[in-house]
Amino acid sequence: MTVLGIETSCDETSAAVVRDGREVLSCVVHTQPEHRRWGGVVPELASRCHAERLPGIVRAAVEESGVGWSGIDTIAATRGPGLASSLLVGWSMAKGVALRTGLPLVAVNHIEAHLHSVFLDPAAPPPEACRPMVGLAVSGGHTSLFFVRAGGGLEPLGRTVDDAAGEALDKAAKLLGLGYPGGPVIDRVARGLVPQEGVFPEGRLHGGAAPAGLDPELCTSFSGLKTALLHRVTSSPPRSEAEVARLACDYQAAVVGALVRRCGLALERTGARFLAVGGGVSLNSSLRARLAAMCETRGVRLLLALPKHCGDNAAMIAGLAGTGRGVRSPESFDLDVDPSWAVSSR
Repeated sequence: MTVLGIETSCDETSAAVVRDGREVLSCVVHTQPEHRRWGGVVPELASRCHAERLPGIVRAAVEESGVGWSGIDTIAATRGPGLASSLLVGWSMAKGVALRTGLPLVAVNHIEAHLHSVFLDPAAPPPEACRPMVGLAVSGGHTSLFFVRAGGGLEPLGRTVDDAAGEALDKAAKLLGLGYPGGPVIDRVARGLVPQEGVFPEGRLHGGAAPAGLDPELCTSFSGLKTALLHRVTSSPPRSEAEVARLACDYQAAVVGALVRRCGLALERTGARFLAVGGGVSLNSSLRARLAAMCETRGVRLLLALPKHCGDNAAMIAGLAGTGRGVRSPESFDLDVDPSWAVSSR
């Protein structure tokens, strides 16, 4: 099955064509630069940029795929979670294209697609050979742990109760005057430094409270970490680039440590032998190194997305739809976008 996928959940406008869930024939991604001056994504601006760019990006993805419109079997798009106004642009276009071409329409969950992104690497084993497994979706908007059952359904294990890991890094970069987006620049300035342990809080939940059905020990809270950095910068402002780099390194270590420890605990509790990690923060070099070390110690296979598939992209949307996941037509045509759409356990 060859799927045309559309992704507009935040500030990346993307379209891709993927065959049989894994073979990426094309993937066009436009990252909107307009948000940098504001230090974060402006929803109204993002949706307007999607509306302007998406038609041309869809055409380019179909042309670059080499299969043409006659070679497309299915249309898929992100229905949620994400920014409502951004989701609406992509989902509306997907519906229109499906109606115009008479092709089936699939509604795809953005978080689940991030976990599937690891299988867009041709070197990765087949998804069915890796399940059951633990999955971590970690990005600017999401930090969620799942147990992926043998049949493909996802069971939530833990998530952040406030800031996502990527958001925590972005806010730290802003406090340190490093610009936006913050994750990549913090990774760069901290590279080569050895972090000091215990400088910043790990990210535990205060009082052990967790969302219903989730394990408090597998959930994170990064808002206190950001506040700790704010107090540090306010009381003792860094006086040099070296001091900024030191704070960035120690702060990043706290975020990465929280993620790695929870992944390890999830592997222990589930007995899974595979760990899949997707999302923009999975590009972080420190996170990759520490996850690799942890998995090697436990005899667990670590699955990471190729760098080009870590951020928001339509290849993961088309790929997941090509495996049979998602809500399919005719039911999908009756659906509106859902900014808080939960991952399906089926």
